[in-house]
Amino acid sequence: MSSGAATPRFRSFMSAALDQARAAATRNEAPIGAVIVDPQTNAIIAAAGNETRARPDPTAHAEIIVLRAAAERLGQERLSGLDLWVTLEPCPMCAGAIALARIRRLYYGAHDPKGGGVAHGPRIFAQSTCNHRPEIYSGVDESACAALLRRFFAERR
Repeated sequence: MSSGAATPRFRSFMSAALDQARAAATRNEAPIGAVIVDPQTNAIIAAAGNETRARPDPTAHAEIIVLRAAAERLGQERLSGLDLWVTLEPCPMCAGAIALARIRRLYYGAHDPKGGGVAHGPRIFAQSTCNHRPEIYSGVDESACAALLRRFFAERR
């Protein structure tokens, strides 16, 4: 697992995920956003923010929504060769879906010590039963991602 600075081009992908997170916050959803990118063309294939309240669906996390949208758009369940950018460390459910989709690289912003499933909690990709392990890059634009989450939840307390 790597962490650190990203190039300006890469920052634009996290910026797009942050835009999705801000849009989710305006809908009173947890401000988490995700985009799936084709690194060959630098095209965003799918983008979404959390929609658990709007749907109502406890599985409507940003990651699940973009995985479904990308799979539907491409007409295949395997998303090999594509990259996922998300503002918060994926939970165990989302990490499992990422493995099943065969995502090439996972980039995430803020760490989630309580609910994360990548660097924290069950560490899904470290399990011997995990059938696919993406390359993982953590801490991308971490301060902006974490600040958005802190501000959202502080306003609701």
